[in-house]
Amino acid sequence: MLGAVIVAFVGVGVLAFWRPGGESSTPAAAASASAAENQNPANDDPRAVARAAANAKLGPHKQANYPRIPFQPGYAPPRPAEVVVAAYQFAAEHPEILSYIPCFCGCEHVGHQGNEDCFVRTRAENGDVLEWDEHGVGCQVCIDVATRSRQMHASGASVTDIRAAIDREFGAQQPTQMRTPHPAHR
Repeated sequence: MLGAVIVAFVGVGVLAFWRPGGESSTPAAAASASAAENQNPANDDPRAVARAAANAKLGPHKQANYPRIPFQPGYAPPRPAEVVVAAYQFAAEHPEILSYIPCFCGCEHVGHQGNEDCFVRTRAENGDVLEWDEHGVGCQVCIDVATRSRQMHASGASVTDIRAAIDREFGAQQPTQMRTPHPAHR
């Protein structure tokens, strides 16, 4: 009788955790699967690849004067103003990096293709920022992704290394559906 109870208990346990096709229902496994899918260059959208490549040709890009960052009166951003300004400036000056870095806040639903889009709405043909995207001012995730990318770039990391680190660091917490292309120089 005890043997039958043990077999039944083990059987129920196996059924509770087993999923057809080997899929797991844990959030960590879902995050890992989403990150792996996002890291697969075969998933790169050709239009996004072309756009990122065009942006990459612009940078690093210094600009004499920037538009005013769209801070909202009476609203405190989620990070200190100097951190927000540094994120915007990094996005302006380094499209060759942030065009290849996904964001993890869900902003792909508003058309963003990379972290650069969280800060830059439009550029002139020469690469100068004409208009900022106000989304980045109020989004802690966008700011943190840009800040971490900036820190890694300052320490000499390649865009490929920055992408891998950002995917690991942020993708484990908040999987993204953003199909940000991978840098061509791997």
